[in-house]
Amino acid sequence: MSMTCRYAAQRCAQQLRTAGRVRPTGAVFTSRIARRHNSTEAAVDPKISTIVDQISQLTLLETASLVSSLKTRLNIPDLPVGGFAAGPAAPAAAPVEEEEAPVAAAEKTLFTVKLMSFEGGSKPKVIKEIKSLLGLSLVDSKKFVESAPKVMKESVPKEEAEKMIATLKELGAKVEME
Repeated sequence: MSMTCRYAAQRCAQQLRTAGRVRPTGAVFTSRIARRHNSTEAAVDPKISTIVDQISQLTLLETASLVSSLKTRLNIPDLPVGGFAAGPAAPAAAPVEEEEAPVAAAEKTLFTVKLMSFEGGSKPKVIKEIKSLLGLSLVDSKKFVESAPKVMKESVPKEEAEKMIATLKELGAKVEME
């Protein structure tokens, strides 16, 4: 089933020789490429085409300036560079202000879920649940549970936070939502 590279190269060369010595060159070859390129291209508005041509001629600094001015004009927020691999954002220093202002807490939509403690007999169950909730390895989950009190997740919607709390309370853990 498998053939060596040398054999494959020999067969390829042989097929090229037997297929004929005429290879498309010059205008014929260029027209084939142009036809193939044009056939996949949808009808483009001339205005868009000129904008694309102008943008493609910009330098890197000019492109960065263009992007920043478009973001400000169109009110597009800056996204973190790391994307999904960056992990959760650093905790804000706002919880002290939220405790002082109960009105602000009523309007809050995102919460921080914190593991406070757990019952001694339910430790393995809590570790397994933390592993599944946070996507940690078993060793990291064990270290996480043993270092309680610790923040589990930040910026969690209320429904998801309540579901996490209910699950962990059933297993014998004490969890808070801030």
